[in-house]
Amino acid sequence: MRARPAPAAVTVPADWPATEAEARAVQDTLRARVDLTGTGPEVGAGTATGVDVAYDDARGLVAAAAVVLDAATLEVVEEATAVGPVSFPYVPGLLAFRELPAVLAALAALTAPPGLVVCDGYGVAHPRRFGLASHLGVLTGLPAVGVAKNPFTFTYEPPGDRRGDQTPLTDGTEEVGRALRTRTAVKPVYVSTGHGVPLDRAVAHTLHLAPAYRLPETTRHADALCRAALQAAVTGGAARD
Repeated sequence: MRARPAPAAVTVPADWPATEAEARAVQDTLRARVDLTGTGPEVGAGTATGVDVAYDDARGLVAAAAVVLDAATLEVVEEATAVGPVSFPYVPGLLAFRELPAVLAALAALTAPPGLVVCDGYGVAHPRRFGLASHLGVLTGLPAVGVAKNPFTFTYEPPGDRRGDQTPLTDGTEEVGRALRTRTAVKPVYVSTGHGVPLDRAVAHTLHLAPAYRLPETTRHADALCRAALQAAVTGGAARD
């Protein structure tokens, strides 16, 4: 039995946006730094890290998890968590400002290189083209992709029923991501470039990381770990495998 790591503390920067207008101004400033031309890591090479968060809004707490997998075997290499105060109110399109301080603290607690970062959310498939995966990639310099459960505000034709079938996720005539079938006859996920990874490769990474379930193994591990970390913080107990 492996003891799960003690959570890192979350520090919200003093200059963190406090209003919607300030947050949108940050998005406008940083969006120009998104790398849409980088090739990203090879599929199945190095490591891949899933990040996810869980909230207890009644207590104003957020827990983040970062789980590093061997990209070839999908075995867990290392995991880290962080727990702290929610740093921004819930506003659609600005969720990164609620999540990033905790996610960055969890990533900073890792000793293994994160490699590709897979976010449970959006990259450029975002109304302002700057979702969590893009914001995180710009701040850290890490290659990042977004794999979301829902298509947000965008339109798409349903992909075919077979694993690997995909269709464009569009905003007007602009392709912002893909609806991707990771399991035959199971509803798709929605993949978008975050930072430093082209869309075709982001799709290939997602398929590789999701050999048996709808969601990538990175997301499945991070989701379970952040929920356990939040439960441990709320109850005051120690979460263990």
